[in-house]
Amino acid sequence: MNGSDDLAGWPVALAGVTESVVTTLGPNERWNVAALGLFAPEDGGPVTARTWGRTRTWRNFRERGEGYVQFTRDPVDFVEAACSVREEDAPVLDGADAWAHVTVAVVDAGEESDTEWTEWELVPVEAAVERRVVPTTNRARAAVVEATVAASRLGVAGYDDEVLRERIRYFESVVDACAGARERAAWERFEELVAWRP
Repeated sequence: MNGSDDLAGWPVALAGVTESVVTTLGPNERWNVAALGLFAPEDGGPVTARTWGRTRTWRNFRERGEGYVQFTRDPVDFVEAACSVREEDAPVLDGADAWAHVTVAVVDAGEESDTEWTEWELVPVEAAVERRVVPTTNRARAAVVEATVAASRLGVAGYDDEVLRERIRYFESVVDACAGARERAAWERFEELVAWRP
């Protein structure tokens, strides 16, 4: 699909860091929904991702060795994945345009600014495209996703909370200027979930 044997099996082309939503099966037999950045290989090698701290995704990856990586344009899915505890009965979200069932294995681990991280290799074993879409660029959708990244770092050692709040304020202004209905709904959900204002 994309000219790299290392990316064979993925339902979409990956380059740089691709933001995704991942579901992992928890001990309660429900699928935890979380945000996950995928790092595409530049010169061979597998797709990797990092978890920070002992999150539900970290625990479920470690205990189950698998998950479902999903590609969605729905900004509400991103907000809920990144900023809340969301669980589902099924592994694939209704809003997923494509997904890959992956096996995972630890390839590295360490600590940065007093936060443990684990790097995982992700290998797709099954994949599907649910709907094909013509890509469009929506600044508000991108701003919502970037705001969730900034919000996930609030209160984390090594990050300046005021710098992060300033970024979120900027992303809020982009949403105000450029959002459609779904992006506005996503921002409203973001405001409900994230106590980012000082």
